[in-house]
Parts: sequence; structure tokens; C-alpha cells
Amino acid sequence: MLEGRTKITTEKLRINEYIRAPKVRLIDENGNQVGVVSREEALFAADKVSLDLIEVSANQEIPVVKIMDYGKYKYEQDKKNQKSKKAQKNQDVKGIRLSVKIGKHDFETKLKKARSFLDKGHKVSLELRFKGREMAHKDLGEKVLREFIAGLEEVKIEQEPKMLGRGMTMVIAPKSNK
Repeated sequence: MLEGRTKITTEKLRINEYIRAPKVRLIDENGNQVGVVSREEALFAADKVSLDLIEVSANQEIPVVKIMDYGKYKYEQDKKNQKSKKAQKNQDVKGIRLSVKIGKHDFETKLKKARSFLDKGHKVSLELRFKGREMAHKDLGEKVLREFIAGLEEVKIEQEPKMLGRGMTMVIAPKSNK
């Protein structure tokens, strides 16, 4: 009677003989609710139409089981997962290096590059390196970072300027997600 059955169990789903509850709420292959039946009756009904019995909701007193083809169900679930992964946006952190004695033209070039990163929706990590005696004037480094942010409109500061070794870092992100 139950020879050609799929005996697969996954972390979340119980299938066929792996369903433990003595009574189940059965939904047939057409999506119609049959009602509360014994586990054996549900397995017999699934076997009669050569399909699998899949537990779709186990967190209730009487679990809900559905008669369907497990391979097709798994395929559809994988497709849904792929679609949701595709819809997620990976946000990269792009880096820009500055120095205390940066020239006006270099400053403008880096500002333009940061603006393009932000327009694409990326976060930007600003890194300012101190060389030699510049370590004594950390306030000048913070001033350069603040001027840089003032040159960019519509940004939010995710990480305030902080010292890490001989450098000062700061992370900014676009204010409005496009």
C-alpha cells in the first residue's frame, strides 16, 4: 500500500510517515478542506492519488496537512526563495582616503566619487591618515572630514569620526534609500 512513497523529512517539514500527530486537518489535492481525520486515513487518501502528504502547519494542536507532489512543492519553495534573495539589495561599503593636507582639486575629485557611490546606494567609509607631526593636530583632520560631509548633501552619519591608530575613520550613508 505505501511502497512508492517519498520518505523525506526536512528541518521544517514532515512528510508522509514522518507526520507524528494522531489526528490531522486534511486539505486534498484540489485545495478543498476535508476536515479532521486520523493520520492513517490521510496517508491512505494521499496514496490513493499517488501524491505525498505534507505537513504545512505544525504549530497547532491539530496540524494541517496537504496532499500534493513533494518535488513540485519543493521546486516552488526554492523559486520563491530565489526571488526573495534577488529582491534583497546588498549594500557595499566603499572607501575613500583623505589626508590633512589634501589639495582643493583632489578634495573635489574625491567628493564627486563619494557622491556617485552614495547615489548608487552604497555606504562610504572615509579614512583620514595622519603622517608624522599631523598626529598632534587631530582637530584639523576632523575639520577636513566635516568639510567633506558639508560638500555632500542628503547624507546621514552612521559612525562619528573616531581614531584608529594613525587614522581617523567615519562612515556615512545616503539619507533616502532609492
